[in-house]
Amino acid sequence: MTPQDFEQIAPEMRQLMLGVGRDFFGNEMDAEDVAQEGLIALWRYCQRIEAGHPVRPLAIRIAKHCCIDLVRRQRATLDIDEQPERGFAPPGTRVHPSPQEEMEAHELQQALDDAVGRLNPSEQRLFRLRQIEGLTLDEISEQTHIAKPSVKSMITAARRKIFEAMKEHVHKD
Repeated sequence: MTPQDFEQIAPEMRQLMLGVGRDFFGNEMDAEDVAQEGLIALWRYCQRIEAGHPVRPLAIRIAKHCCIDLVRRQRATLDIDEQPERGFAPPGTRVHPSPQEEMEAHELQQALDDAVGRLNPSEQRLFRLRQIEGLTLDEISEQTHIAKPSVKSMITAARRKIFEAMKEHVHKD
C-alpha cells in the first residue's frame, strides 16, 4: 500500500478505531487516544500491506491492542492533575497512589487476571509467553513445538477473549 492509498483510507479507519475505543472505554477521550495510536501503528504497517488487501480486520485488531495497551498505561501511571493535594513530586521521588487508585488498579488487575484465568490452559500458556515474557512467535513456536500460524491464531483468540472480558468489566462500572 502506498502512502497515498493510506491517506485515502485513513479517515474511514480512524472512525472504525474510534468506534472500537468507544465500545471498550465508553468515553471519547480514550477513544481518541486509541484512534490516534492505532493510525500510527497502521501507518507503520502501510508499506507491508498489499494493494487491495482488506485493511478493516487489521485496523480493528490494532485498535483492540491499543485499548489493552492504554489500560495498562492507565494502571501504571498517576495523573498529577487528579491529585492536587500531593503537589508536584520531584524526579526520583515515589508518589504513592491514593487508596481509591490502589483499589481501582487492584480491581483492574483482578479483572485482567480473571480474564486470563478463563482461557484454556494452552491459550494461557501462549498468551503469557507472548505478552508477559515477550517471546516472539518464532520463539514460542520453537519452545512449544506448535506451528507458528497456530501459535499466532491461538494468541489472537486469547487476546480477543481477554479484550471482551475487559470490555465487560469496564462497562460494568
